[in-house]
Amino acid sequence: MSDQHIDPAGNTQQFRAFAQGSEQEAAAPKRSAALPIIAVVLGVAIIAVVAYLLLA
Repeated sequence: MSDQHIDPAGNTQQFRAFAQGSEQEAAAPKRSAALPIIAVVLGVAIIAVVAYLLLA
């Protein structure tokens, strides 16, 4: 037989845990997707300059 009593404190505790988890995730720094792209473009540019200087 199921228990018909619902503990309102349990729901509050679950909500607080959820809210605190969301705050912690929001506070975590998010890594930019542009950083690897910039690194690749910079690397290609350096290689192009070095190749130009060696072949010129």
